[in-house]
Amino acid sequence: MKKKKKQNTYPWKFKSVGGSVRVDIRSGKDIAHLGELDRKMWTVLSCPVTGLEFDEKTLGLIDRDADGKIRVDEVIATAQWLTGILADPEILLKEPDGLAFSDFNTGNPDGARLLASARQILANLGLEKEEITLADTADNTKIFAGTPLNGDGIITALSTDDEALKALIGQIAGVASATDRSGEPGITADHIEAFYTAAADYAAWKEAGTAEVFPFGDKTSDAFAACEALKDKIADFFMRCKLISFDAETAGAVDVSVEKIGGIEGNLALAADQIGLEPLAKPSAEGVLPLKEGINPAWKGAVDAMVALVLPEGKESLTEAEWAGVLGKFAPYTAWCAAKKGAEVEGLGLDAVKAILADDKKAALLELVEQDKALEAEALSIEEVDKLLRLSKHFYRFLNNYVVLADFYDKDHKAIFQAGRLYIDQRSTDLCVRVAGPSPEIASLSGMYILYCACTSEKLGKSMNIAAVVTAGDVDGLRPGKNAVFYDREGNDYTAVVTGIVENPISVRQAFWTPYKKVARMISDRIDKKAAEKNEKSMAGLTAATGTAADGKAPAVPFDIAKFAGIFAAIGMAIGLVGAALAGVIAALKGITWWQVLLIIAVVMLLISGPSMFIAWRKLRRRDLGPVLNANGWAINAASLVSVKFGKTLTSLAKFPKLRIVDPEARKKACWRTFWICLVAAILLCCGFLFFTDRLACIGLPFHKSEPEVEAVEEAPAEPEVAEEAPAQAPEAE
Repeated sequence: MKKKKKQNTYPWKFKSVGGSVRVDIRSGKDIAHLGELDRKMWTVLSCPVTGLEFDEKTLGLIDRDADGKIRVDEVIATAQWLTGILADPEILLKEPDGLAFSDFNTGNPDGARLLASARQILANLGLEKEEITLADTADNTKIFAGTPLNGDGIITALSTDDEALKALIGQIAGVASATDRSGEPGITADHIEAFYTAAADYAAWKEAGTAEVFPFGDKTSDAFAACEALKDKIADFFMRCKLISFDAETAGAVDVSVEKIGGIEGNLALAADQIGLEPLAKPSAEGVLPLKEGINPAWKGAVDAMVALVLPEGKESLTEAEWAGVLGKFAPYTAWCAAKKGAEVEGLGLDAVKAILADDKKAALLELVEQDKALEAEALSIEEVDKLLRLSKHFYRFLNNYVVLADFYDKDHKAIFQAGRLYIDQRSTDLCVRVAGPSPEIASLSGMYILYCACTSEKLGKSMNIAAVVTAGDVDGLRPGKNAVFYDREGNDYTAVVTGIVENPISVRQAFWTPYKKVARMISDRIDKKAAEKNEKSMAGLTAATGTAADGKAPAVPFDIAKFAGIFAAIGMAIGLVGAALAGVIAALKGITWWQVLLIIAVVMLLISGPSMFIAWRKLRRRDLGPVLNANGWAINAASLVSVKFGKTLTSLAKFPKLRIVDPEARKKACWRTFWICLVAAILLCCGFLFFTDRLACIGLPFHKSEPEVEAVEEAPAEPEVAEEAPAQAPEAE
């Protein structure tokens, strides 16, 4: 039979966090049992190691596989290791800066080992106390300073009392070295092996340099360099000679160019590079290079040096065959140079290298390395004490940002993903998350009003992109390109520029006024457009009217009284239409009580703003932080809602005292602004009233004249019909 899956029997406690039910981590025992918590109940399944406002070293310790992501299994493993070493896991909730020796669980082998390492750390530091703190383990170099052997496989001059070995370690470290835990330069087993191999190769190579290799004795190296410097130029000379021998007419083409020399301006002594491009000497069909006279002055010094080093004294000319013989003498030397090995130890000198090989202390050095490696476990335990202290201080805070996301909803704490605070448009927002850039997921799923900002700090030489969530205030002044200031959690300021906006409702109140603002904006845009068109026409007419005639006089513009009459007629018609509309409204209001008028206004406003408010209400109820965090590399496992009430705590608006307007001009502007706003609102309400009364009358509401009045109007034409019949009978009576 298939075994049933073991059910979780641990009595977890739960609480409401961000409008959702979450597990409540309230004791060290809860932390010890994290492995039994159903993974479907974890708020986060994965989070990045970088880009968070949290101790990065601690995050790296939790990330056991060092892949840059912290997953549930790693959190559980850390919790089990930590609660096993501590005598009382409840201490984790206190987030201590250090641990007393009594806090170590000596019944656990790891706990006993780390306690011994803690004592060793304090002994290395020369401290006598019964507790160890993060300050004691912060500087690893300080802990191991002066230690001869510390388990890292690197030996230094301090690793031995043998003066000969000390000197040898220094010589090898001068060739290649590594930094020991103590901060001193040292050597590893690989360095020792490589050094002795290089020393043996260098000594063997030097011994292979017999007399045959050095045809010019100690001056062979200088002679070879002198010949190499002239080899190409001499080959060029002999080729020119061969061309003349082949065809005498080429002599002018391959000889020194008089035109080029004549074209050099200024001091010829400073034009050695240009002169050096000419032939080494005057070529001839005989093919003989003169060595004393007739040498290109730019090459005279090099030729003299070569002659002195490789040619017999008194030699005045050189043929191509003789030159080939000179170069042939260097063949053994060049082959020997190509076979060179052990160049890295050449700086020590051949005698020192031979002495080191003869002394042969390689085995002694390797033995020291092995002695150092034997302490590796102890040294790692010392480093592990720092891991224990860091996790003891930070792990509970990490769980509150991983398992339940409680810190985000706690007014006394900030979540580790909150990067800082953005100041923009007389408000500040604390919900700023580092992101790589705009994400379609945020736009479609978060339901939040988000400003993407590029933040740079010239002082720090840093830059970042953030998604700043705005949860309060108006958004009319927010636009791409707007500048702002961002402060990180350490108080460093950044220049922030809005690069993109994800528009979503911020409040139901804002949604109520949105239709009116859109209409007002549309009217304003049309007025501006019409005004611009009229202005262009007026300017064009003015330009044409003031243009200069052919005779130099400006043409006279006749006064067109018909045009002005038309303008005044149009103005009068507009006033009449407005008056007729107002009269229609007043006539429609006859017979309607004041409360019916208020009801009609409320219905009209509800019909206009209702859809916008309903959409905003639904979106505000579904605002979710999860998509924002997903854009920063998180794997969110549960909805993290941002309610309207909670959202107001994330964005702070500027609050100014109410002051009376003292400036008369400002008071006039405010009055005119209020007048125009009221006028636009009144026109909209009137139009809405006239539009909807025709439709509401269909359901029997008295928005037109009453039925008796309608009947009276219908019966009135009947009386004239009777009056018209009387005169028709009078002539018959006569």
